[in-house]
Amino acid sequence: MTTLADYPKIASGKVRELYEVDAEHLLLVTSDRISAFDFVLDTPIPDKGRVLTAMSVFWFELLGDVLPHHLVAFDDERIPAEVRGRALLVRRLGMLPVECVARGYLAGSGYADYVRTGSVCGERLPEGLSESAPLPEPIFTPATKADLGAHDENVSFADVVATVGAERAAELRDATLRLYRRGAGHARERGILLADTKFEFGVDKAGDLVLADEVLTPDSSRYWPAEGYQPGRPQPSFDKQYVRDWLTSSESGWDRASDTPPPPLPEHVVAATRDRYVEAYERITGRSLADWPAPARE
Repeated sequence: MTTLADYPKIASGKVRELYEVDAEHLLLVTSDRISAFDFVLDTPIPDKGRVLTAMSVFWFELLGDVLPHHLVAFDDERIPAEVRGRALLVRRLGMLPVECVARGYLAGSGYADYVRTGSVCGERLPEGLSESAPLPEPIFTPATKADLGAHDENVSFADVVATVGAERAAELRDATLRLYRRGAGHARERGILLADTKFEFGVDKAGDLVLADEVLTPDSSRYWPAEGYQPGRPQPSFDKQYVRDWLTSSESGWDRASDTPPPPLPEHVVAATRDRYVEAYERITGRSLADWPAPARE
């Protein structure tokens, strides 16, 4: 029986670990770890790895006609039983060094940039937009890929051109916006607004663009309930914003400006965060997490 120890680990990130299966394939394993403010927290969120994996599989299947993806299998004999349900067998690609972000609403770092400059990543926006306001059209707002512990930095389209060339940059922008529009349309039908999201892309041996990494998960996306949506204020969300809000509250006692790592999460924050991840998956996919392949029991 194949075990995880049979595969060499070739990379480890905040949430995911990457193993080499063979010359053509990799194993992408998602943990229950959660990060906030560039820290990996000590407290895991139960079932988070399963939610992110199951959500990515759903979107890879739904978006397959928009762009080819790297997913080979989620239930395969090459996937060890110990990580079944939170691991994907994927194609090996040449990954592009750009975080491809699409925004349909003004929130997060995009809103902060807009308040300061009237633009987001060099994209000039109309005056007078409020926080969480819908944009006239979705925009491409790329970012750098930061090392572990560092923060992604918003960059302009010209910076992407300088990094990957004009033709590939235009291809990335077009693919990002097409994927966002398809995803946002589906989410809206399920009563959820996709405010923004981040994609990663690679290139196969033929030089063709391929969708990779995770796709439209609560970690890579800002999901809001459509019910009660109101521009001009922050929105409740189905992502780790609940954790961020607790960490910056007086209850946590943590000073974000200090060099000290965040404190452990209390049980009520862990439970509420898990509930948000599971609800996002089940509402968007129409599937039950209970039906997703479960990890093998000890």
